[in-house]
Amino acid sequence: MLTSITVSPINHVLRRESWACRRLQSHSGKTICIRILPLFELNIIIQANGELQETPKHNEMDATLTLSPIILAGLLAHDEQSFTHIESSGDIDLAAELINIGKNIHFNAEQDLSKIVGDIPAHRIAQVGEQVIQWHAKSINNLSEALAEYWLEEQPMIAKSAYISEFTNQVGKLQNDLDRLDQRIRHLKQKAAL
Repeated sequence: MLTSITVSPINHVLRRESWACRRLQSHSGKTICIRILPLFELNIIIQANGELQETPKHNEMDATLTLSPIILAGLLAHDEQSFTHIESSGDIDLAAELINIGKNIHFNAEQDLSKIVGDIPAHRIAQVGEQVIQWHAKSINNLSEALAEYWLEEQPMIAKSAYISEFTNQVGKLQNDLDRLDQRIRHLKQKAAL
């Protein structure tokens, strides 16, 4: 049920953005699984006209895109950084095409709303919606930065890359010192045996 509720608005946007449909037509018949863990999975197939249709989950989907709900607000706000957090598997070309389309497609809710409530209310509703999405994206970003700082500084659960690099250098230096000590001991044993 959730899939059909999601696919209809996506197809509505694809119909408006005909360039996206044309790009998807070359992948006609391929299946896609979009996972927003742990909320839901969206299993779809690309039709010959470039639109999407709900499909039952096959044993092997052609491409799988996995993302966390945390980056969902960033994706809706078209935050370029959020798109880099999408994990893909399967047909990498298809996954890259889907991500590229997602980056470049723009849903104009204001235009659709204006047909229902008029131009001015639609404009104001769209502004409020955009502000809410931006606020959520900033809140999630601020929370993740605060948690990272807390886990780095206050309650060390993760280490800074500089600390890890320094530790690796020290381990390498210790390994070199042990090798030299081992060679020195072997050299002294050989002298003592003579």
